[in-house]
Amino acid sequence: MKERKSLIHIIPSNKWGGAQTYALDICRHYHAAGWEVTALTRNAVGVDAPFAEAGIGLLHAPLGGIFDLASAMTLARRLKASPTGYTVIHAHRYRDAFTALLAKKIAKRPDVKIVTTRHTVRRGRDTFLFRKIYSGVDAHIFVSKMAFQGFRNSLKGKINLPENKIHILHNGIYAAPEEIMPEPGHGPVIALYQGALVKGKGLETLIDAMALIKGSKMRLRISGMGDPDYLDMLRRRAMQREVMDNIDWNLKATPSVEACSEAHFGVIPSSVREAFSLESLRFMAAARPQISTDNGAQCEYLEEGVTAFLIKPDNAQALAEAMLRLAKNPALRIDMGNAAYKKFSAHLSWKHFINSLNKIYTT
Repeated sequence: MKERKSLIHIIPSNKWGGAQTYALDICRHYHAAGWEVTALTRNAVGVDAPFAEAGIGLLHAPLGGIFDLASAMTLARRLKASPTGYTVIHAHRYRDAFTALLAKKIAKRPDVKIVTTRHTVRRGRDTFLFRKIYSGVDAHIFVSKMAFQGFRNSLKGKINLPENKIHILHNGIYAAPEEIMPEPGHGPVIALYQGALVKGKGLETLIDAMALIKGSKMRLRISGMGDPDYLDMLRRRAMQREVMDNIDWNLKATPSVEACSEAHFGVIPSSVREAFSLESLRFMAAARPQISTDNGAQCEYLEEGVTAFLIKPDNAQALAEAMLRLAKNPALRIDMGNAAYKKFSAHLSWKHFINSLNKIYTT
C-alpha cells in the first residue's frame, strides 16, 4: 500500500502577505503531488479564500500563541484522526511551532515532523521555553543568510542547533514564465512598485524621487493594497509634490509576474531590512531589471549593475538617478533584464526551491 503523506501549514495571520503567498504556493504543489494538504488558520476570509480556491482543506483554531491550549487540542485531534502515514507540520512563527510540538505530544505522534520558516530579520528569543522550542523543531528554514544571522547572533551560544537542522533556502514562486517576456511595445516608460502599501516600504521616498524627475515623461505604477489612511497620506504627498498626474494607482491588484511584464523596470525602495523579497523574484522571472535598497538580503541574490541597481534607503536623489538611467537606456534595461532572468532560472526557480524543500520534508 502506498504511504499516505500529509502536510499541515499553520497560517496565523488575518491578512494576506508574502508569508501567506509562500505557504499557498507550497500547499498547491503538494496538493497536486497527491499529498493530503491542510491550512490551519484563524478563520479569516481574506486568508481562507485563496486556499479554498486552490482546493486546500481548511482547519480553524484561535492560534493565539504559547498559552493557547485550544489550538493545540484542535491540531492534536487532527493528528489523531490520521494516525498512519507521513505527516509534516510547517509553521511560520516559533510560537506556532510550540503549538505543533504540544499537539504532537498530546496526539502521541512522535513520527510527525515539524518545520519552521523564518521570513524576517529578527532576533531569536533567548529564554528557556524558546530554547526548548528551537531544539524540538526538526528543520529550521531561513529565507536568507541575513535572516539566519539575525536569529543566530542573538542567542549568544546558549543553544547549539545541529547543522543538519539549519537550511538557508531562498524563496521561490509557483508560477513563472518559461521564456523571456518582452517589454511593452509602445507608450511611456513605466516603473512599477507592487506589493504591500505600508510604512517601511519606501513609498514616501519613491514619490519624492518622482518629484525630482517629473519632467521625464516616465510613469510610476503603484500596485497593491494597504490601509486607507496611509494611502490617503501617500496621495496627499503626491499632490503636494505635483506628481499625481504621473502616477497610476492600482489599489486592488494581486502581485504577479504578469504585472511585472507590463512595466519596463521595478522599484523596491524598502527602508526596513527585507529578509527576502518575492517582488524581486517576480521582476527577475519577468526579465525586468529593478532598483532596490541594499539594507537587507538583496545583495544575496541581486548583483549591482548586472541584474539591479542597489541604493541606500531613504535616498530620493539616488533613486531618481537610477530610475532615469533605466528609463533612458532601453538596451541597458534589456541586458540587465536578461541577466536577471538567467540568474532566476539557474538558482531561484520553483524547481530549485521545491527540490530543496522536498529533501527537508522527507529526510
